[in-house]
Amino acid sequence: MRSKLLWFVCICLFLSANSLFAQQVENKPQKAKSIGLPSSVEYISSLSSRSNLIIADLSEEKEMADGRSWTVPAIAGKGSTGDDILSKNPHPLKNALQSRGLNDDFEAGASNSSPTDPAGAVGPNHYFAVINTAFRIFDKSGTALTAQLDPTNIFPASGCCDLTISYDSRADRWVITMLGSGAQLAVSDGPDPVNDGWYVYTYPQVQDYQKLSVWSDGYYMTENTVGSTQVHVFEREKMLIGDPGAQIVSFALPGLITSGFFSPQAFNITDNNYPDVGAAPIVYLADDAWGGVIQDHIKLWTIDMDWDNVGNSTVSAQSQIGVDAGTGTVTPFTSVFDGGSFSNLQQPNFQLIDALQATIMNQAQFRWFPTHRSALFNFVVDTDGTVGKIAGIRWYELRQDGDGLPWYVFQEGTYNAPGNKHAWNASLAMDSEGNIALGYTGMGVNPTDGIFAGTYYTGRFAGDPPGTMTVAETTIRAGNGNFPNNRYGDYSKIDVDPVNDKEFWFNNEIMFNGRKNWVGVFQIASDKTNDVGVVALESPLDNNTMSATQVITVTLYNYGSSPASNFDVAYQIDGGTVVTETYTGTLAANSSDSFSFSTTADMSAIQKYFVFAETKLSGDQDTGNDFTICYVRNIAADDIGVTDITSPVSAEGLGTESITVAIRNFGGNAQSNFDVSYILDAGSPVVETVPGPLNPGATISYTFTAAGDFSSLGDHSLSAKTELPGDSDTSNDEFVTTVSNLSCTSVSNNTSQPIGPDAGSVTTSVVTFTEDFVVDDVNVTVNLVHTWNADLEIRLIAPGGAAAVWLCRDVGGSSDNMVNTVFDDEAGTPIASGNGPFTGSFIPEESLMAFDGLSSLGDWTLEITDDANFDGGTFNSFTLQLCENVNLSLDDQPLDAEVIVIHEGNDQYLIKLPTNTLNDRLQLSVLNVLGQQIYWRTVDNENGTGYEHRLDMSYVSSGMYFVKIGNANASVIKRIIVE
Repeated sequence: MRSKLLWFVCICLFLSANSLFAQQVENKPQKAKSIGLPSSVEYISSLSSRSNLIIADLSEEKEMADGRSWTVPAIAGKGSTGDDILSKNPHPLKNALQSRGLNDDFEAGASNSSPTDPAGAVGPNHYFAVINTAFRIFDKSGTALTAQLDPTNIFPASGCCDLTISYDSRADRWVITMLGSGAQLAVSDGPDPVNDGWYVYTYPQVQDYQKLSVWSDGYYMTENTVGSTQVHVFEREKMLIGDPGAQIVSFALPGLITSGFFSPQAFNITDNNYPDVGAAPIVYLADDAWGGVIQDHIKLWTIDMDWDNVGNSTVSAQSQIGVDAGTGTVTPFTSVFDGGSFSNLQQPNFQLIDALQATIMNQAQFRWFPTHRSALFNFVVDTDGTVGKIAGIRWYELRQDGDGLPWYVFQEGTYNAPGNKHAWNASLAMDSEGNIALGYTGMGVNPTDGIFAGTYYTGRFAGDPPGTMTVAETTIRAGNGNFPNNRYGDYSKIDVDPVNDKEFWFNNEIMFNGRKNWVGVFQIASDKTNDVGVVALESPLDNNTMSATQVITVTLYNYGSSPASNFDVAYQIDGGTVVTETYTGTLAANSSDSFSFSTTADMSAIQKYFVFAETKLSGDQDTGNDFTICYVRNIAADDIGVTDITSPVSAEGLGTESITVAIRNFGGNAQSNFDVSYILDAGSPVVETVPGPLNPGATISYTFTAAGDFSSLGDHSLSAKTELPGDSDTSNDEFVTTVSNLSCTSVSNNTSQPIGPDAGSVTTSVVTFTEDFVVDDVNVTVNLVHTWNADLEIRLIAPGGAAAVWLCRDVGGSSDNMVNTVFDDEAGTPIASGNGPFTGSFIPEESLMAFDGLSSLGDWTLEITDDANFDGGTFNSFTLQLCENVNLSLDDQPLDAEVIVIHEGNDQYLIKLPTNTLNDRLQLSVLNVLGQQIYWRTVDNENGTGYEHRLDMSYVSSGMYFVKIGNANASVIKRIIVE
């Protein structure tokens, strides 16, 4: 009972703190805001000395209530636009170098909590893994030395969650933290986490999302708070000896405004080369989509501790890396997803999970080199400038030329995973040679590709092109399932083995036969002396200038630790003659060079060529990375076409709309002043001239001056094509699509109910439409869990029984479940041809057109009959979408009287939902007419009379938008017009 009480207290502390808004601290050096002592200090004997260790019980499915479930301070329409510049212009060596694979991988934890908060630390003889509410210790071979243990085996007062682990290399000690009545820190009294005891300190000042970093003069902890302090420093020297006088000193970060979730990080020392005391850096990102931020940049503060006179300790004013003179360049980025919501990236079952925005990912790492100091950190960005989303990793190496000198950007990059995958939830670190490893989560951008969230790594050598992850993506462990809700990861963690200072240990969360934390062990630095290879074909690439005397140029790379010279290089075209020549230069270790063969190739024909190239170094210790193979095309000179019609798209309330097309140059010549046309609804062609230029291989967007009329409800045929004289391939000139003018409303019922198990059992779920319109189209989405789908019969019944339609009867045979199953007359596959879990769209057994012409008003009932004994299940939810056949307008739209929108001028709106009966925390979102979420945050009934929120719409385009307030069970919508 005691642990439950502490869990409740922890949640209450968080909720009360996040109902406030922080006041901005003036941007000038500040003294500490508070100085304190631990509320308790205890010594806990070693794990090995006790026979009554408590095994963690993680069988209960539980979503952790921490700050990542709330909001970030974005403003609708504000911020950088377009594709991420760094990700769209990758260096040719991106992912070109063969990786060394894995030295080891193993399961480090299992839990039903969401998320698991995977973290770990590696020492000379142990790997210590933690999840949100448990820990486990392994030897260096991945063999478990303990069971998965409850935190109470170390922490005497059970807390709620958020375990973290660090290895203090210089002290050869372990440091664990946990939330519970504040922050609890346990410091081992020796190097062996199994056989040594623990000094356990409790400090009540910390509330949420604590992240600890090891620095030379203290343990530095950042937290997610809108209170008066964001960074705490613990007296490391005293904690190492169990001194109860170990102080906590807390600082506010000058110039930082917080109004929602945020997570800065203190630099963590990667190895045992500790800098001089003081000047501990704290880093955070600043996105120009946030209020009060004019330009994307990196914020940096330094804390100087004086433990002899703590009152003299200070935090500096913020430096703005990328803005302040001499700090280098920070390329614009977009770190906001879905207006600030934490439901972002679609899994293969279409369930959205968290992209972990507004966070410096765990951990920001520091290394001291004789010639400079290096720091690494990363955060997630949306690299796709269109309405879609592709998560990528923006990463930085900051450098400092000496202790106390200014920090500046040495290199920056944005990493996109290959194979059309998202990349996020990353952690990166640097080895003793300056090589960087980047561990991350990868998942398919397109849910239908079926690529589940898995754990991967890439990396780069110290001398590689700046901003480029050159090592090929390597799979540590592919996921094989979907996460059941939007909570994911919170973070991952990579560490460097202190024994050789080269081996990386990366811990990440995946679904692999259940929710697991998985560790991958690998190395970037080579252990080989002699090892070279061809890593890329530099020339020719696809173009129209290939000739009968084509020069072949390749990129050579030295993976080995010794220089290489006077070795043979060969190439072969389409399995023909092998051409071998000698590289006479000297290729330094971990460096690349270009090599052009003097013997040319005949590539004059318009076709595709297969090119094989390899090195032939005598004594090469790894011939597996010697070669590269690729296809190149000699393309036609003049060939362009429309590849997409990007606007308009099917939506509600269409009228006179601009028509935008994507035009690609498939040929080798740049094109200018060419015609492009569109035909709408079999009308006359509209022809306009595109000025260009459109360069080879490039795609441009063109918006016709003449708009199209889509105001009539229903489907509109739309085609667009290029009309280039002398186009060599007219088959790719035209793109055809259908744009539908819809007027649709969706209502969901998410109340779970049992299905069966007795034959003839009937389960009903009802949604109520309060708007009265004539139904023109119906779509139904069902989610249920049931073994043997053929036992089920499902039908939809209109209000008053005016019509009823069988969606399915006895389909799917022995398959199980329906997951995001959409019944849609316009689908391509009959439901009878599918199998469980029926994810996707299916034609129902009977046509939903039976409801067309009925009134929407009233109760719509979904009826599920289980017609067999024994097998039962659970109905989870259904969503009913009804489309009307009248044009939408502000005057015609029936508005819910509970929602009040007050226009206060200058595109500022006060949103009010008066109520004295509802007190839950609600979600407020703003959507455009395409249904895309452009803003999201949580709102509270702070004074008991209702919800209020001021909405800044001054950065969005003029037009119609929808304000939605509600929770998972119900919501209300009101539309607004921005002029």
